[in-house]
Amino acid sequence: MLVFWEKRLVILATPKTGSTAIESVLEPLATMAVLRPPVLKHTPVQRFHRFIGPYLEVTSGHSFTVVALMREPRDWLGSWYRYRQRDEVTDPQKSTRAMDFDRFVNAWCDDPQPEFAAVGSQAKFLQPKGDKGVDRLFRYEDIGTFLRFLEDRLDCAITLPRVNVSPMAPLDLSAGTEARLRRAAERDFALYDRLD
Repeated sequence: MLVFWEKRLVILATPKTGSTAIESVLEPLATMAVLRPPVLKHTPVQRFHRFIGPYLEVTSGHSFTVVALMREPRDWLGSWYRYRQRDEVTDPQKSTRAMDFDRFVNAWCDDPQPEFAAVGSQAKFLQPKGDKGVDRLFRYEDIGTFLRFLEDRLDCAITLPRVNVSPMAPLDLSAGTEARLRRAAERDFALYDRLD
């Protein structure tokens, strides 16, 4: 999460949407950068509006624009699946090395989810039911639009490096698993489909 005091802007770090690359470029310009631990770096919008947002608004006397990226839900799960295949994931309960993507997605749809598939939901992170969401939400797949918004708002040129890249892996799903995912992630797909 990055806070730009003078520009009245907050960038939430949606997991698996290039937040590490964005932080590597913009952290020197930010007034406050919450980079670790992951539970703070990836503060969801509901927690931001409950704890951090009110403090920023009271101390500054101004409201802040809260922005974030969202990835296409199937692709987002694919990124998590590939990320957990890395050699650095040594906990067998969290590793996805011994499975295909179809099994991972079915496990994500299960209730309860096994540990390796417990990666949350972008809809819950960005727009919880009945609570205030983000002010501007951008598609990860069109990150250029997000970067142009930031360049205009922060008055600087931005070139993102490629960092924290997951290994390649097949992301095939059976028709049945695809249909199950569409039902289980209905809110995620609906939120994504509303984006410009």
